[in-house]
Amino acid sequence: MKLYSHPFSSYSQKVLIALYENATPFEYRSLEEAQANAELEALWPLKKFPVLQDGERTVVETTTIIEYLQLHHPGKVRLIPEGDAGIEVRMLDRIFDNYVMTPMQKMVGNQLRPEKDHDSYGVDEARGALERIYLWLDGRLAGRTWAAGESFTLADCAGAPSLFYADWAHPIAPAHARLRAYRARVLSRPSVARAVDEARPFRPYFPLGAPDRD
Repeated sequence: MKLYSHPFSSYSQKVLIALYENATPFEYRSLEEAQANAELEALWPLKKFPVLQDGERTVVETTTIIEYLQLHHPGKVRLIPEGDAGIEVRMLDRIFDNYVMTPMQKMVGNQLRPEKDHDSYGVDEARGALERIYLWLDGRLAGRTWAAGESFTLADCAGAPSLFYADWAHPIAPAHARLRAYRARVLSRPSVARAVDEARPFRPYFPLGAPDRD
């Protein structure tokens, strides 16, 4: 298998964490390289990443990639459980992607625009959305080790990179003690720590300024 991704990309890290959890063998096609970019465009004209190529099959979208890995390349860690537990995991996966990663990326994207095109109203909306979801997640994490309970799952693959960068863009307040503790705990997971460490050389890319921590 080949994974087309960039080490500093939050969505790339989501899939990398899943691969590292199960020590799944794959070829890392880093989009720092021109040849990998050309290959990606041939596979997926939108050039959104990560993209997984497995033989003749191309799989896009992070959640779908992780589901595909569980079905076709299963390992000892089952990231998507069956039944009601699986519904909880999938729900939290979508919450992290849509309500943590999306507003965080709105703030980042705004900073990358020319100053004349900055959207201060949109950034304020994004900050408000993060404050609301931080509060909700802090309550949801009561009594839980991982996002969906006592097992590390797809929800944590999404939660780790989304909270990692969101806290850089709009820090999680000390009042959200459970959420802050969860972020620290998930970042110490070996699969997550590996993905974070691989991205360290690219921290100058963060347009809001990467803090001197993590």
